Amino acid sequence: QLVESGGGSVPAGGSLRLSCTASEITYRSTCMGWFREAPGKEREGVAAIFAGGNAAYADSVKGRFTVSQDNAEMTVYLQMNSLKPEDTAMYYCAAGKLDYYSALRNPAKYNYWGQGTQVTVS
Repeated sequence: QLVESGGGSVPAGGSLRLSCTASEITYRSTCMGWFREAPGKEREGVAAIFAGGNAAYADSVKGRFTVSQDNAEMTVYLQMNSLKPEDTAMYYCAAGKLDYYSALRNPAKYNYWGQGTQVTVS
């Protein structure tokens, strides 16, 4: 019900835009989040966007990543600029009913997950 795309390999300083297309059911969720997981590390909340358009970001990506949504296309985007090698990870989108405080802290509260898309920064 969630399908990510847009991952790839880029040099440091480059940009990528990830997309997450949802089914109607999942897009009705109050929150769409982006998480990433690097080998040997825990899943980390990166950004989230809420039904009203508000967004939350991890400190590590503030000023570099932007989350947005296209309601007509039921798609959420993650624009990633000034990429660093430490951004290398599998990126997942998720949907659920979460509040601002929980959106990046509690991945277990999300009901739906995509299959992930790999981002590699060298």
